[in-house]
Amino acid sequence: MGKMAATAVLPSLGSCDFSDLREIKKQLLSVAERSRERGLQHSGKWASELAFALDPLPLSELPAAPVLTESGEKKKDDETVDSLGPLEKGQVKNEALRELRVELSKKHKAQELDGFGLYLYGVVLRKLDLVKEAIDVFVEAAHVLPLHWGAWLELCNLITDKEMLKCLSLPDTWMKEFFLAHIYTELQLIEEALQKYQSLIDAGFSKSTYIISQIAVAYHNIRDIDKALSIFNELRKQDPYRIENMDTFSNLLYVRSMKPELSYLAHNLCEIDKYRVETCCVIGNYYSLRSQHEKAALYFQRALKLNPRYLGAWTLMGHEYMEMKNTSAAIQAYRHAIEVNKRDYRAWYGLGQTYEILKMPFYCLYYYRRAHQLRPNDSRMLVALGECYEKLNQLVEAKKCYWRAYAVGDVEKMALVKLAKLHEQLNESEQAAQCYIKYIQDIYSCGEIVEHLEVSTAFRYLAQYYFKCKLWDEASACAQKCCAFNDTREEGKALLRQILQLRNQGETSSTEMSAPFFLPASLSSNNTPTRRVSPLNLSSVTP
Repeated sequence: MGKMAATAVLPSLGSCDFSDLREIKKQLLSVAERSRERGLQHSGKWASELAFALDPLPLSELPAAPVLTESGEKKKDDETVDSLGPLEKGQVKNEALRELRVELSKKHKAQELDGFGLYLYGVVLRKLDLVKEAIDVFVEAAHVLPLHWGAWLELCNLITDKEMLKCLSLPDTWMKEFFLAHIYTELQLIEEALQKYQSLIDAGFSKSTYIISQIAVAYHNIRDIDKALSIFNELRKQDPYRIENMDTFSNLLYVRSMKPELSYLAHNLCEIDKYRVETCCVIGNYYSLRSQHEKAALYFQRALKLNPRYLGAWTLMGHEYMEMKNTSAAIQAYRHAIEVNKRDYRAWYGLGQTYEILKMPFYCLYYYRRAHQLRPNDSRMLVALGECYEKLNQLVEAKKCYWRAYAVGDVEKMALVKLAKLHEQLNESEQAAQCYIKYIQDIYSCGEIVEHLEVSTAFRYLAQYYFKCKLWDEASACAQKCCAFNDTREEGKALLRQILQLRNQGETSSTEMSAPFFLPASLSSNNTPTRRVSPLNLSSVTP
């Protein structure tokens, strides 16, 4: 490890004071130099990038170029790269950790550790899974050297919820604002995170590419894909050589199946630096989009050889193993992702999917619950939980999950269909009809009829439901809609013939049976609204 001799502590600027940006820039440049001297490349780069966003200083006030030294874990990292594959990461140990802990503990008690030394002590404790002790030491490091981003970042990775965050005694410095913005993003408190970043922009960091990228990540986390893509594209124009967070950008391009854009990004990053984990992940996503899953997994493995603690690569590699039906390797990859960061909902969700394939519903339920706890307003987690409860015959819980998924904004537009089918299975015909009508109204309102094959299922059920209720106009309207779909065309025609026959025989519409809703006028056979009936109360299935 680099020298640990005591050095002068950088002064804090008091209570979140951004008034002297010139002084802040000097301190950032100073801590960047001192970080790089100790091999702390990420912290040095972060401070340098933030300093670059501020107005330039005269050459006479700039610090001298640093002399770089090697990191203390270089031997372990080299051995990891030389191993057969990234899934063997756990076999490579840093045997010096326990000795380091004893030595650093003595120096800590003797108050001989500076901010960097405390950071090192915290890392050692974290690697030995002594989480509580590590948190205390990282907090102390943040007090002693508040401008060292590495300590804040390590602390961020150990905080699992907002209550835990509230219990921390953090230094009252402007660096805390960057930390809070970052941890809010990680804890999915996106509104709070965006407010913090806007405050930092207003304080003078409007040119910070780091802040812009974090805002894009925040929108990515709440699946506002259009907004996130727009910000990333602007970021690329502002700094086309910036590689940080480009793997997140590639995830967005992947989700939107933007193959040409993803191809261009992969080639561009490869020209800039092909030996970066972000570059490897972008290339992996490109191959995954082309359904070349073996090649995709290979590039995610390359990313992990460069950095075994790179969270995104573990999760993405788990997805590729899932595509290749290699469930054991997928489970191993997802578990490594959780070791790196227990807040990675994608890894918990991936484990749930894997155990679902293995037909192990109780395991599946546990992992989906963990994913839901991390993403309580993500409809995908709720739908997955509902399906799991349904398989375990816990139908009341399944109903709650499906209705909650619809209430928070069903991304995949499937929650109401699943809830309707569950009501159908329980012979709760009116509730099923109500759900199908809500589903149809939602699909027609957003113009995604072709993409949702369950529309035909909904019309078929409603046609049969109204037929049983002797509501011929409604039944006829739905039966005609069935004729527009291949899988329900014949049933629709048969039902129309039956309705015509009954009408010719003098059958009249029932005045006693009630429909749960009226169909929209645009769906009615003669473009006139059908009889309106008050909607049923679904509060009984609301969690």
